[in-house]
Amino acid sequence: MSDPTDLDRDFMPLWTGLELVSPLRARVIGLMPRAVYGISIDTRTLQAGDLFFAIRGEKSDGHSYVETAFARGAAAAVVDEEHADTLRPFGPLYVVRDVMAAMESLGQAARARMSGFVIAVTGSVGKTSTKEALRDVLGAFGKVHASVASYNNHIGVPLTLARMPIDTSFGIFEIGMNHANEIRPLSKMVRPHIAVITAIAPVHLENLGTVEAIADAKAEIFDGLENGGIAIIPRDTRHHERLDEWARKSQAGGILTFGEMDQADARLLSCVAEPNGSQVSAKVMGEKLSYRIGAPGKHLAMNSLALLLAARAAGVDVAKAAQELARVSAPQGRGAQMTLDMGEGSAVLIDESYNANPVSMRAALTLLSQAPLPGQGGRRIAMLGDMLELGPEEDFLHAELADAISVLSVDIVHTAGPLMRHLHDVLPQDKRGLHGASCADILDTLVASVRAGDVVMIKGSNGSRMGAVVAALKERYGPNKTSKG
Repeated sequence: MSDPTDLDRDFMPLWTGLELVSPLRARVIGLMPRAVYGISIDTRTLQAGDLFFAIRGEKSDGHSYVETAFARGAAAAVVDEEHADTLRPFGPLYVVRDVMAAMESLGQAARARMSGFVIAVTGSVGKTSTKEALRDVLGAFGKVHASVASYNNHIGVPLTLARMPIDTSFGIFEIGMNHANEIRPLSKMVRPHIAVITAIAPVHLENLGTVEAIADAKAEIFDGLENGGIAIIPRDTRHHERLDEWARKSQAGGILTFGEMDQADARLLSCVAEPNGSQVSAKVMGEKLSYRIGAPGKHLAMNSLALLLAARAAGVDVAKAAQELARVSAPQGRGAQMTLDMGEGSAVLIDESYNANPVSMRAALTLLSQAPLPGQGGRRIAMLGDMLELGPEEDFLHAELADAISVLSVDIVHTAGPLMRHLHDVLPQDKRGLHGASCADILDTLVASVRAGDVVMIKGSNGSRMGAVVAALKERYGPNKTSKG
């Protein structure tokens, strides 16, 4: 796991050296540091004053980097007994039986000492963008600590917990999974006051088999709810009753819903696309609201309803929170937009390259079809890579996208990957673009084909490497381009 800079780091000590001993269950070798200011598991992004955890991963062992950690200014390192004697010359050590277990224990200690609200977010789609929007919005009402990037697994969640300052007003945690029984222990570690499920979609079918099993796996988030906490679930999904049942079996003191149905506690009334945003009308717990989101897309408007319910459950004025949504922008790889300089005009790049599944793919294609063209004669172009982990129906789920594309205002669809071949073969002839066995096979041609006036949307599962198209377009036509087309 890479370890990006912690956006919530400040200059106050995170932990004193003495405070660390008990939760780590450690013995100390060397001069104990007075304090540590951050937590790191990666020397490439380690900052002076960090506590370095020598995590043993699948491909590397953090103990091999302890010397580097101290050279870069680590205050101390957490290491196991096996490596303690070898590493003692390099700096202060907290010696433990199991480094990963020690980080989990420190995360639990951080959660226990924090008196603010804790919100956990999961879902097949939208969990990262919703977590980031919560960070932006709630930051106007108190000190926020949230997962960086997509730190949502068995390493990222305890790492984010361990980094949480004691004076945090709102702790926001993204929790993900690939298999059943992965969310439950993480939610019990986080102990959220508010747990949000954004959506249920056919993602990880390869591991879970059915969408119902996916719903069950996501609903494990409710098992960690604090007594009397709030569960927030989508109302429009056919899995609503299933999620509701899971929430009722938990310690939840209330269940709130969002969607377009009349029964939803937060109901979307309208969503009008604008350049770089959406104008939304909604009714939240009986209160009519009109607000702007600083990123386009109906799916983001829907997620904003879950956000507003979470804000209300955390004691925040809903109307004021809604106005803060204007500051929200789509994260890189999840809908972020930029203008490309084509020399005699401009084009627009929509970066959806981080991940993909049938639901998010349709949402992105709809967003593309509604995007205003930046110049006369422009085209709406989709560049699509394989959607992975969809199980035995993966061929059909790719080909089925043609039905949506046929009725959307999308002019050209380029595809890459063996699974996307099934879509390429059934696309309407007038919309069928290039196809390559991989993104690399058609990369240069794709980049060269973009012209002034176009809107280009890139999307695929991370493993399909569609981010290479984004990088190439930015290099050739972006603000820091090295050449022009």
